[in-house]
Amino acid sequence: MPLLPFHDLQGQSEKNEEVLSNGLLSNKVPISGWREEMVYSCCCAKIQRETKGKPEMIDVSKDTFEGTVTGCVDYQKLLNTAQLNAVTHLNGPHLVIAGAGTGKTRTLVFRVAYLVEQGVDPRSILLLTFTRKSAQEMMHRASRILDNRCSRVSGGTFHSFGNLILRKYAGTIGYSNSFTILDRTDAEEVLAMLRTELGFHQAKTRFPRKDALMNVISRSVNTGASLAEILARQYPQYAHHEDNVCKLAEEYARYKLNKSMMDYDDLLSNLKRLLEEYESVRIRLSNTYRYIMVDEYQDTNRLQAKIVQLLASEHRNVMVVGDDSQSIYSFRGANFRNIMDFPKLFPGTTVTTLEQNYRSTQPILSLTNAIISNAREKYSKKLFSNLPGRQKPWYVRPKSQFHQAELVCRQVREFVRNGTPLSDIAVLFRSGWHSNDLEVELAAHRIEFVKYGGLKFVEAAHVKDVLAFLRVGFNLKDAIAWRRVLMLLDGVGGATANRIIRSIVDNGHGYDGLASGTFSKKKYGEALAGLRDLIHRMNALELDLKDEVRMIMDFYNPYFEGKYEDFESRRNDLASLVQIAERYDSVEKFLSDLTIEPPEASRGNFPGEASRGDRLVLSTIHSAKGLEWEHVFLIHLVDGCLPSSYSVFNPESLEEERRLFYVAATRARKSLYLIAPRIEGGNEYTSYGGPSRFLFEIRDLEKLTQRRSAQ
Repeated sequence: MPLLPFHDLQGQSEKNEEVLSNGLLSNKVPISGWREEMVYSCCCAKIQRETKGKPEMIDVSKDTFEGTVTGCVDYQKLLNTAQLNAVTHLNGPHLVIAGAGTGKTRTLVFRVAYLVEQGVDPRSILLLTFTRKSAQEMMHRASRILDNRCSRVSGGTFHSFGNLILRKYAGTIGYSNSFTILDRTDAEEVLAMLRTELGFHQAKTRFPRKDALMNVISRSVNTGASLAEILARQYPQYAHHEDNVCKLAEEYARYKLNKSMMDYDDLLSNLKRLLEEYESVRIRLSNTYRYIMVDEYQDTNRLQAKIVQLLASEHRNVMVVGDDSQSIYSFRGANFRNIMDFPKLFPGTTVTTLEQNYRSTQPILSLTNAIISNAREKYSKKLFSNLPGRQKPWYVRPKSQFHQAELVCRQVREFVRNGTPLSDIAVLFRSGWHSNDLEVELAAHRIEFVKYGGLKFVEAAHVKDVLAFLRVGFNLKDAIAWRRVLMLLDGVGGATANRIIRSIVDNGHGYDGLASGTFSKKKYGEALAGLRDLIHRMNALELDLKDEVRMIMDFYNPYFEGKYEDFESRRNDLASLVQIAERYDSVEKFLSDLTIEPPEASRGNFPGEASRGDRLVLSTIHSAKGLEWEHVFLIHLVDGCLPSSYSVFNPESLEEERRLFYVAATRARKSLYLIAPRIEGGNEYTSYGGPSRFLFEIRDLEKLTQRRSAQ
């Protein structure tokens, strides 16, 4: 796709430069199927477009038309008062706090059109977004509102903008203009190579793998935290390797510079460096982009906020749009302080708050207003709606996670019987493992679903590991399961595993083959003996399935922690497996249910249920941000889940958990179910309390919600 040209101070186009596939976009609007001559009646929000002699009424209020004349957009009629104030604000810093569902994108799109209509050169407008798609859509819509001049606006992601500028000025900071961009996989391979060259792969204690190293270095670059701080917080098991990790990071930076390579983070860090250290470049770029707009500002990291400040240094004409109440991506490096401190960074900032919601009914908004009112630090806002609907959110307290899953299934079936497509219903949760029970129950009820955020339960490698132990205990000839189990053991590679399987399966020795003298003298002999003892006990003892699974867990745990860098975040899946096993009387039935019709394989067309392409949505709250559904279930609304048990001792993390609750609740258009199941105990890593503390914070919760029986 062609790219927007880079413009110098005089506005003269220079030759387009090839950039990333998600680079700055030229979004000229095609007029396919339409005559070039269009007849407009601009006296109202309905515009008649004549196409091949056949008139069609186009609703301007939905941004669905292309224009070829200026001065025909009635902003006062098409925008509410707060949106109009934001759109027509021309000069100086402007912070737009856009509550959930209040038309954030619409406001940005109309402001692009307004600036161009006021005579601002489109090439001097820079629109920074977080995805290529959103930039493309915004410029497309602006062109349809006004005319194709809007397609000349410079729009794209922070990274693509950084790439475009660095292609021009790479030599200034010591790079070739033809530098190579490393994707994530390439960058990890470089780290792996350097780790080997430095001999760190031979450390006496396990050294971080390439993906963990990349995470640590990237997080440090984007947040400004030291490598030591990142290791201590996220990878404490590697804290003793701090010196060598720092040495590797330095070598990685040196290697990239010498080879004229940049990774994704360098596109931001080097752009910031260019703007900070070379005043003439900063002045030139700031004067080139006289009007800057930033979408989703609450999701920006430290680097991105500084880049915006530097680009606006000569004029301060910067509008940022976002919602502090939806700042939920700190794990990606987003900095909540960016949006809160914007008025301090830009003194004299005008703050406009969008509060009219076009998504949800007022009873839902009354609850969400109450949720966020308890935030320790926020921009005050009170969302309101004129949409019809008086049903209060439901608050349900099932007696177990299993009953929670049953309740959701029953209510989903009822919605479908009443004509709601499955795809307009969502079940949201804090962490991917929270849907484990539900996935099994949905499969049993033959309800199709698709899951976003985290792996589906039985697809997770660690779950498949445990099931493999059960499979070999149940069927000693299961060579595939044997291979998975054996490959967990230190010193056992593919060829060795095949030899052991031949002894067990092909030669008919059974699990006694693990004690063969051929293998017992090898370095993995002791591990094989332990495995043989486990399989023997599984066969000899009359155990309940849940006890058998727990026995497997005890054996598996050291291998589990050695195999997965993020074993702590995976551990809850294993606890779920035990809980699900409690509902089964036999290994055969348990394995059959999870194999013949696993949750993620429930994809058929069932009478009265879903057709292909129409599936219930299961999603983590993080993955659901920006989306909406008619009916939303928020499950596992208990302490230890939401808020996460890892956040309760950190005030900043706890505040973000409250914002997560707010984001989840604001996804619902017509009905919202808050479900807080009773959960017994938990495990040594996760403790559960009663219903989420965020519920107890809400004044008049009884007035804002309605109780429903969990049975």
